[in-house]
Amino acid sequence: MWYEVKVKYSKIDDNERIKTFNQPYLFDALTFTEAEARATEEMGKYLSEGFKITNIKVANYSELFPNDNGDRWFKCKVSLVTLDEEKGLERRTNTYVLVQANDVKDAYEYLSEQFTDTVSDYSIPSITESPIIDIFPFFEEEEETTQMTTPQTYTEEVLSDNEPIEDRALEEELSNEEKSQPLED
Repeated sequence: MWYEVKVKYSKIDDNERIKTFNQPYLFDALTFTEAEARATEEMGKYLSEGFKITNIKVANYSELFPNDNGDRWFKCKVSLVTLDEEKGLERRTNTYVLVQANDVKDAYEYLSEQFTDTVSDYSIPSITESPIIDIFPFFEEEEETTQMTTPQTYTEEVLSDNEPIEDRALEEELSNEEKSQPLED
């Protein structure tokens, strides 16, 4: 689930005056508490002079479409068209997605490209620039590194007859070859 977290902080601008910002960031988390903890951890890396979390709310985005070529996030309203077979009517279901792009035109083109394989009809009634500064998806780094660094090891104790692994594998291979060859008279 995505949470929009507003972070308030102060910076000194070019004229050496203190300027206060209250900007939204998007965090992938399971709960409000986790979103706050992740925001505190991530913002602490970038804002050394202190900050305050002023608001946390559930973000109403069904999907995100990051694009390496984009520098801003755009909120896009997508209307999916479905047919109600009982009544014979078309129904529109609206959903909101975030698209990373340089401008509205790029956002529209990139989103259209992502929806090319969609089975149902759709329309994009609105695209507006989002105030979201950055997104922080959830990565399971700890689990991945644990799985990668734990090699599977086999010991000779597992094998019967106390044979080394190589000898046993070779014997099995030779016996399989002998069984597969036809007998000659």
